[in-house]
Amino acid sequence: MTSRRFYLMVSLFTILWINSLAQKTENLFLITLDGLRWEELFGGADPQLITNPEYVKDTADLVSKFWDEDPLQRRQRLMPFFWNEVAEKGQIHGNRILGSKVDCSNIFWFSYPGYAEILCGKTNAQAIHSNAMVWNPDTTFLERLQSEPDYKDRIAAFCSWDVFPYIINEKRSNIPVNAAFEKVQDNPLSPREAFLNELLEEIPSPWPTVRLDAFTQHYALEYIEKHQPKVVYLAYGETDDFAHDGRYDHYLNSAHQTDEWISRIWNYIQQHQQYKDKTSLLITTDHGRGSFVDGAWMSHGKTYTGSNAIWYAVMGPDTEALGEVDSEEQSWQRQVAASCLRLLGLDTGSFADMAPPFKNLTNK
Repeated sequence: MTSRRFYLMVSLFTILWINSLAQKTENLFLITLDGLRWEELFGGADPQLITNPEYVKDTADLVSKFWDEDPLQRRQRLMPFFWNEVAEKGQIHGNRILGSKVDCSNIFWFSYPGYAEILCGKTNAQAIHSNAMVWNPDTTFLERLQSEPDYKDRIAAFCSWDVFPYIINEKRSNIPVNAAFEKVQDNPLSPREAFLNELLEEIPSPWPTVRLDAFTQHYALEYIEKHQPKVVYLAYGETDDFAHDGRYDHYLNSAHQTDEWISRIWNYIQQHQQYKDKTSLLITTDHGRGSFVDGAWMSHGKTYTGSNAIWYAVMGPDTEALGEVDSEEQSWQRQVAASCLRLLGLDTGSFADMAPPFKNLTNK
């Protein structure tokens, strides 16, 4: 082999190596499941609750769907996408039994402070200390992206809880937030959107401030199909509200259904040129819950031990495939915002008010 040919081959392999390290993520889907405990994610149905008639109306049906003596099998039956796809291709953090800890940084351990922390990358206990409909004074990472030419008007949020327009500060950020019982106003409406708007009026929600998650899912998918946004935030809410209602059966069924919806989103991503092999998912929750003792699993907040314990999962073309993380680590909810920016290949060093991204987030 001549020296010239040798150097050409070395140059070619160098270019291929550099390209293999190049940023691939161009789109991001941030997904939250309200108040889903780490105990169910990592251990499946709670043996103390699944046959408790106080919380389950049809124990035989629930056992047939979700029970197995092996907790690894139980969790796979409850959330198969997490354990068949994400665990193989991405990372899942927060199994405290294995020493992986993810915690709320805020001291309140309920929704608005949790979501503000997720989206803004910091805590603000003076301004955000309740679930009241107050405009978030802090800037979310979504709003920061809105000021970037590549992302301007290519961001959307679909949320089940009616406080999200305030958390994202839709008024100031100009990010479209479809939440709770707000009909889609897109012009023109697709036939599917028009039908969903009709159903939103005709199907009552069990709760006055939270719509059923099916509307959040299908409104979002229709918008994605029409507009191909680069950044999407989906905030499902049922798991928290069914838990507050003391319906462990509905809580499990909702978690299972949401897992299936996320699987549909991922399959959609992998079938469309805009998203295929160019999209990362980050999935997490706003707070934990109490234990099974004396019904504490139904509630959360600083008086309920365990409400600070959360989890996160990430998957995408730039994510190192670590699977279920079993090393001792401490991660914080406030790291989510910068992690979303890092997944998009953006420098987070200029955002001094944000906590740093999660460690080992990408293979770059």
